[in-house]
Amino acid sequence: MQSRGSLDEQISDGIATITLQRGKVNALNEQLVDELHHLLERLEKDSAVRSVIFTGRGKFFSFGLDIPELYDYSRESFAEFLRKFTGLYTRLFVFPKPVIAAINGHAIAGGCMLASACDFRLMVTGKAKISLNEITFGSSVFAGSVEMLKYVVGSRNAEHVLYSGAMFTAEEAAGFGLVDKVVTEETLESEARKIAVEMAGKSPDAFRSVKMLLRGPVAKVMEASEAASIREFVDIWYSPATREKVKNIQIHG
Repeated sequence: MQSRGSLDEQISDGIATITLQRGKVNALNEQLVDELHHLLERLEKDSAVRSVIFTGRGKFFSFGLDIPELYDYSRESFAEFLRKFTGLYTRLFVFPKPVIAAINGHAIAGGCMLASACDFRLMVTGKAKISLNEITFGSSVFAGSVEMLKYVVGSRNAEHVLYSGAMFTAEEAAGFGLVDKVVTEETLESEARKIAVEMAGKSPDAFRSVKMLLRGPVAKVMEASEAASIREFVDIWYSPATREKVKNIQIHG
């Protein structure tokens, strides 16, 4: 097992488990995004790793972006961070090995985007919610996140998720395909590992080929529109009305 402060990594029998462990809510800052990029690059090259489980520690899978930390970024620095973050979920979306999201708690905004990029999503029943709630605090989303959501749940369901900004339980999310399987907190780890082992049993070359046939065309659309959507996101983020709402968002822990 290796721990990098904000990340914990364990590899056992060809299954790599990545655990977000940054504070109480696993908010995503620039350092954590960089660490995830480097870790995924290494796991991709490690032939002993056949599949990946992506999860969080505590009651949050991830709160999403660390808004208080990012609030004081300049427009240019913030845009550069967003290029890194959108590049991270794109990398996850086309990662050549199976990636299972074991959603242990709340998966909000950017946390939901990372989960959407995975091949299979399990989520714990109970109080945990999953949401792309950006519209509720005056923010937009990214072109790539929209394409991934449409790929997972279809266009009409994507409209419902994004227009409403609603917080969905695991059961509600499973009803329209955002979550593939609902499990208990006690069985999340074992169920995720079961699926990871099953997917790891597929031919690596065949899996990579089929995944790229499925997702490659979507990734091209994502990449073609991402830069413009980031510029628009930044314009909205730095507008007076959105800045006023965003500055009141607090992260405890």
